[in-house]
Amino acid sequence: MKRRRVAVAAGFCFSLFVGTLVNLLFVPGFEHHQQGRSQRHISPSAATELPVSNPRVELHSQIQERYYEVVRYQRHRANPTRLLEGRRLMDLALRSPATDRLTIREHAREMTTPLGCRDLDKVTSLQYLGSGYTKAVYKASLNATFSVALKSVDFGGHDMDSCVRKYASPKDCYRLASYKIVKEMILLQRLKHPNILKLYGYCYQDNSDIKDTLTTITELGAPLEMIQLLQTSWEERFRICLSLVRLLQYLAHSPLGSIALLDFRPRQFVVVDGELKVTDLDDASVDETLCSSSADCFMEFPARNFTLNCSRQGYCQGMNEKRNLYNAYRFFFTYLLPHSAPASLRPLLDEIVNSTGELRWGIDQTLAQLEKVLTLYQSGQYLRNSTPDVSHSDFLPVTGSAIVGENYRCWPSYHHEGCLLSVFNVGEAIAICESHRQCRAFVLTNQTTWTGRQLVFFKSGSAKLAPDASKVTFLRVK
Repeated sequence: MKRRRVAVAAGFCFSLFVGTLVNLLFVPGFEHHQQGRSQRHISPSAATELPVSNPRVELHSQIQERYYEVVRYQRHRANPTRLLEGRRLMDLALRSPATDRLTIREHAREMTTPLGCRDLDKVTSLQYLGSGYTKAVYKASLNATFSVALKSVDFGGHDMDSCVRKYASPKDCYRLASYKIVKEMILLQRLKHPNILKLYGYCYQDNSDIKDTLTTITELGAPLEMIQLLQTSWEERFRICLSLVRLLQYLAHSPLGSIALLDFRPRQFVVVDGELKVTDLDDASVDETLCSSSADCFMEFPARNFTLNCSRQGYCQGMNEKRNLYNAYRFFFTYLLPHSAPASLRPLLDEIVNSTGELRWGIDQTLAQLEKVLTLYQSGQYLRNSTPDVSHSDFLPVTGSAIVGENYRCWPSYHHEGCLLSVFNVGEAIAICESHRQCRAFVLTNQTTWTGRQLVFFKSGSAKLAPDASKVTFLRVK
């Protein structure tokens, strides 16, 4: 059994190495880190380039700061005074590294998770998905029907590479990087929300160089591809934005306090069954910015700057919440919300985009307005005074039939080779067919979208009418 686990661990490490090389060569934004990284582990001798007065104290101080951050999240303690904490960290900078490693493992043992090291022995296939500055991510199949994501420290990533070059201590550099994974693991367990990735488990294993290497096991999602998302229906794009705002509203009022996603980019999210979920929480923060005046509450973005109020308690009011909201505006709302939306909903959607872009609204009001849009869309109220009066007598229903072929393309469509749209009722389907020059018929399917709307195939002809008990075809007769 031991030999088997060693073999599996060796295979995992080899896959980690191969995946790291693939990422370095092909992932945008990492070109400047490629030079001199042909080996998985950096030689300690390479760390003589940047001399420091006491590198051991400096590195251990960073480790202690990461450690105490993890402890704060583990104990549900939000936003302690950072100045006092800073003095304590400096006093403890030279504390034994073995002590905090043991404590972190004790924290991990308190977690109740369904999967662990034994389950990694059952992995039937391993596929590299990508990596960032700290972590590498893999898809692991545990059986024929269940796959998970595995996250571990990327030994050839930016964080490990720069740390080893500077401090010449691969083991301590691994500990520094691994605390980001431990922090994320604790947050995934502490924060329970449908739009936060599920934590399934973790595994501590020893390899030939470093003890207690950590792998987390999480829910598997599909990468959020913005270019592909722009080509989907408005209904699906609206779902992504609604998922995001529901998440940000939870983070603004979380049990740990208001949480900011400091690394807020589309690549930090995945899609699971059509729902947006945040996957990277290692750069999340509950610390509100301290201030003595509003001048200290300055938020700078590429296109806009904002100055917030300084509270009597000495911190910037709502900075975490508003930072998240403006990032949602600039990365998601401007691209996904207004375009190809139903005409009667566009004024409200434009107001949502403009109000978040100016930070006139907070997250609660933004969510309330998006939920209003959902209600109008889901109930069909948006169709009032917007759907032309078209007589049903212009279309002949043929129950239990469908049309084979006879497709034409429209945008946006749920089908790349045909015109497949969602409708609230037959009246809306007739109105759409009337508005399409090519449309001569449409087929009501037995499929619905996430809002309960029916999917309809619009057709350019009806020559290939065929029996289909689950469908109803409407033929245009005038």
